[in-house]
Amino acid sequence: MMKIEVLGSGCAKCKKTTELIKKEIENAGIDAEVIKVEKMEDIVSRGVMMTPAVIVDGETKSAGKVPSAKEIKTWFE
Repeated sequence: MMKIEVLGSGCAKCKKTTELIKKEIENAGIDAEVIKVEKMEDIVSRGVMMTPAVIVDGETKSAGKVPSAKEIKTWFE
């Protein structure tokens, strides 16, 4: 199962990122776990300085912006 972490304080951009990822997972039929990481110390410990950020299976895929649906799809290929 794919592990997707969405890092952010719970702001509107972080929520939008989570919604987009869940929608694309569902559309692609991917078996993935989406985890919200909201504690600042947990975010910083992953080396992320800008949120929202997305980490897929330990690899940072996006930081500091809401990724597009097209960009999210590339993570599952």
